[in-house]
Amino acid sequence: MARHKTIPDEQVLDTLLETMMETGPAGLTFARAAKAAGLSPATLVQRYGDRDTMVRAVLLRAWDRLDDETDAADAAAAVTPAGAIDLLMRLMPAEMAERNATDGLLLLREDIRDPVLRARGAAWARRLNQALARRLSQDADEGARLAWQMASIWQGAHTWWAFVREEPADRAIRRMLESWLER
Repeated sequence: MARHKTIPDEQVLDTLLETMMETGPAGLTFARAAKAAGLSPATLVQRYGDRDTMVRAVLLRAWDRLDDETDAADAAAAVTPAGAIDLLMRLMPAEMAERNATDGLLLLREDIRDPVLRARGAAWARRLNQALARRLSQDADEGARLAWQMASIWQGAHTWWAFVREEPADRAIRRMLESWLER
């Protein structure tokens, strides 16, 4: 008979995501994960099998959370070009800019290296593209093209802000997106 889980998987994975943001994926050992989650290492081995599977489960949970955040931002934003900016800005709150530009890159590296996680990221990119495209053009092909451009500018603006930091992240990123829209 299977034992009852005292801590649900989602809660464990959310806790481990926070730990992995601090340690990087390479630093997430069963011992460190067990201490953070309040479970024994054996329990985590029982749930996930090996460390790589545990890391993948944590990152898949992060993608699920990003899907939920994207859906909420999509529902809240006006179906206008300005709404596209609002949608993107909601996905990258100013208080998370520093963390996303530093610790988040360690996680992104894992997402790109692992084929399952890379496919998950590509699926989210297509989902975001559709949400932006509806706001940027009535023509589906033009909307998709503009959406890829806008998402690229959004990510590039965040990366360049991380180096330059001449103004708050939200102001710098919004300014770049608005400038692109004006053109």
